[in-house]
Amino acid sequence: MKIFFRWVYAAMAVLILMLTAVSCNEDLTTIGDGLVGDDPFETNKAVYDVFVFNKKINAVETNKLPIYQIGKYNDPLYGDTDASITSQLRLQGGVGNPAFGLFSQSREDNSLIDSEETAIAENETVKEVILYIPYLQNPTGDRDLDGVEDAFDTDPEDPNSDSDGDGLTDNDERILGTNPLDEDTDGDGIVDSQDTEYTPNSFPRKVDLDSIYGNREAPFNFKVERSTYFLRDLDPDAGFLESQEYYSTQEFSPDFVSDILYDGEVTISDEEILVPAEDDPDTEADESLNEPTRIQPGIQVALDPAFFQENILDKEGQTELLSQANFSEFLRGLHLSVTPITDDIMLILDITDATITISYEYDKKENDEIVKEEADYELTLISRDLTFGTIIGNAVNTLVNESFSSEIANSLDIDENADRIYIKGGSGAYSEIQLFEENNGEDILNEIKTNNWIVNEANLIFYVDREALDMAGATNEPPALYLFNTETNSPIYDLSVASDPDIRNRININYGGSLEKENNKGVRYKMKITNHINDIIIRDSTNVTLGLSVTADLATVNSKNAVLDMSEEDLPVAATITPLSTVLFGSNVPIEEEDLKLKLEIFYTEAN
Repeated sequence: MKIFFRWVYAAMAVLILMLTAVSCNEDLTTIGDGLVGDDPFETNKAVYDVFVFNKKINAVETNKLPIYQIGKYNDPLYGDTDASITSQLRLQGGVGNPAFGLFSQSREDNSLIDSEETAIAENETVKEVILYIPYLQNPTGDRDLDGVEDAFDTDPEDPNSDSDGDGLTDNDERILGTNPLDEDTDGDGIVDSQDTEYTPNSFPRKVDLDSIYGNREAPFNFKVERSTYFLRDLDPDAGFLESQEYYSTQEFSPDFVSDILYDGEVTISDEEILVPAEDDPDTEADESLNEPTRIQPGIQVALDPAFFQENILDKEGQTELLSQANFSEFLRGLHLSVTPITDDIMLILDITDATITISYEYDKKENDEIVKEEADYELTLISRDLTFGTIIGNAVNTLVNESFSSEIANSLDIDENADRIYIKGGSGAYSEIQLFEENNGEDILNEIKTNNWIVNEANLIFYVDREALDMAGATNEPPALYLFNTETNSPIYDLSVASDPDIRNRININYGGSLEKENNKGVRYKMKITNHINDIIIRDSTNVTLGLSVTADLATVNSKNAVLDMSEEDLPVAATITPLSTVLFGSNVPIEEEDLKLKLEIFYTEAN
């Protein structure tokens, strides 16, 4: 019978909450604000203490990451971080023993001694080698679908806005094929609204680039070197049954690099790279008038062709290219680094999209004449399995950090409830959080269970230490915080949303965690942990210690090993792949900061 009445109370409470939802503010502020009248239910708010302990991360596992940091990031609170990338190279398609030109090397060699052989010595010669790594792009994109990225749109909610003021709406220009960000697309002196002679869609579109920290206008030095360090895929100490782990503290330059393949300036552009269409002389149509090929903005540099002639094309048919394993042993990879010239710059890149295109020419027999033909062969760095999302190949992110200030260092790895929470991405810092009071909150939880509370909403609210950030001159704040179960390393939100195409919106609705701003500055992070609290109260789950870190993407939920002061723990990859940091108010604050104190608030309904 008790179970029956409890179920009835729960059903009636849900009905009452639905009827009163339109008049209730989502963020109640008054403790004990009950329902009016003689109703048998009462809705209240309770606030509980939270205990926080800061932890220093000495090193993190940084191979096989989804994205990589490269460059120098100046953090005014936590010091500088220098990041470089060392990556394997992969043959085209991961397939060994490639044939350049039309024939394999064995057939070319046989043609010199066999008069009946149809093959000829092809004399393959490298003409150009281009390394291309695209920049990341803002996933919000173009909300009104008018062809203009939101960052450049005068009104990102209205497709009929006129961003360049030429008298044509952005959507009209998308249809016509003119540039909505340039009043005179073809530069002939006639504004687009009056121009009747132009080649449509022949201009580079602007792209809203993401995850670039520093002065985008300033050029930087980009360096590509041959790596002489052999990155193993499997760990020999584990009988080659487990993946080899490499850590952020492992440095490869200058001891494990040799040939310099590129060393020069690069300037960031947010415009697409256009490759003009070429006319085919064997047809009557002029193909040069076709729309050009569009390449997304990225680093695009020419590597030393002599190096690839010697180590790729001249090795055709030899053991070095016989298999991917042989190739990885022979040409162990590339080391990529960025050095600021005037201003610090840090780039976050997805190197699974990087390509090295070797353009070469070779001899071909045609009508008893020898003619020159052109072809391309493409190398890649690491790649991603499109079915399972796993990383194929190996690359390591080296992160060299400046020592923390004494104020921050002295607040880490101490057995005291923190007054400030220090968290930084990469090999930085994170925090551990314990809900409720001593004895793992057993007394409080038993009281809640005894009172048959129906928990409607439970929140953790982290307030930003605005004064600390402003005094240091911090400008880049983490867009979100990641709260996770330290025992399972899973996030404190429903993992099933990972299958939802609109995952980030689902997470934002059900969990939050995003930075709330006032006057364009961060104020607080609010995280809904209702399901987590209900699991503890209703389903008798353990009140586990929670972890708090920064994140580059709430949708990234896997973890990797990290080396702490006295132990090793699995920590979120989401924190490893960002240089960002912040300072938050803890729970052990003086009375004058009580309003900013970290707290757990629970909104509940119980029977009178």
